[in-house]
Amino acid sequence: MIGYLIRRVIQSIVVVLGVLLIVFLLAQVIPGGEARAVLGTKATVAKIHQFNVLNGFTLPIWDQFYQYLLRLVVHQNLGYSYSYNQTVSALISDKLPKTLVLVGFSTLLALIISIPLGILQVVRRNKPVDYVATGLSFVFYAMPAFLLGTLLILYFAIDLKWFPVGFSQSQTVTNILTDPRGLVLPEITLAALTIASFSRYMRSSMMEAMTEDYIRTARAKGAGPRRVLYVHALRNALIPILTLLGLSIPAIVSGALITETVFNYPGMGFLTTEAAFKTDIPVLLGTTLVATIATVAGSLLADILYAVADPRIRYAR
Repeated sequence: MIGYLIRRVIQSIVVVLGVLLIVFLLAQVIPGGEARAVLGTKATVAKIHQFNVLNGFTLPIWDQFYQYLLRLVVHQNLGYSYSYNQTVSALISDKLPKTLVLVGFSTLLALIISIPLGILQVVRRNKPVDYVATGLSFVFYAMPAFLLGTLLILYFAIDLKWFPVGFSQSQTVTNILTDPRGLVLPEITLAALTIASFSRYMRSSMMEAMTEDYIRTARAKGAGPRRVLYVHALRNALIPILTLLGLSIPAIVSGALITETVFNYPGMGFLTTEAAFKTDIPVLLGTTLVATIATVAGSLLADILYAVADPRIRYAR
């Protein structure tokens, strides 16, 4: 297991470096580069050249990437955002906890709802409850996050005025948690899409578990329906959900990007969108790094949870 984890960590580092390199190369394709984005469209050629020389942008691309990695690894320096007039590290330190609050609560809410919902669909299989839940899950699974978020804003925020339309960008995590009314609609938007996916997997996993030989053996030994369902079937049915939980982190993060933009939520997703509009390359590199680390960490977490949940799984040394 230790050898497997070491190999996976090395693979993860290679993936992170590869993604950073791709984004770094794509940034060079932008007309005028970072200099034009910082100095504006009216900047002269001489000023752009001076900016490039001062910031090392006249060096070969591989040297620039090496210097970026050196600053990142040695000094934990992600660069400076001229559009926000502060370091990228400070921006991420401010925005990341807010996104973790949004993603964490929505994922927890999705698990709390989707697991019992999947069990209920198995218990009431081919009944009206099963058909309704299946139909709703298909609708929400196919619905884009921006559409669901917009519909919720129009009805609950504008028509009924139950919740605020958006957030102030100066709000801190403490402010958001102190007045959680603003979190309700973003959480519903993000959780609904996750519930639709998790509940379908939970239903399929439970139905497969209920047909296994150990279920028939448990019934033959006199185990009651509840014990068969919750003791014997549920634990094995949760194994795919644990795997899905780790692998779905990238999708949840990307969904948070859209949701934060729709609700003007002051997190990493909104920061990434604004940086893209402003061609703020250092911020885009920083947010891409965080998203990539979340992706590879989610994949590694899925493997670890799979081995913990199923004792039969043993990774080669």
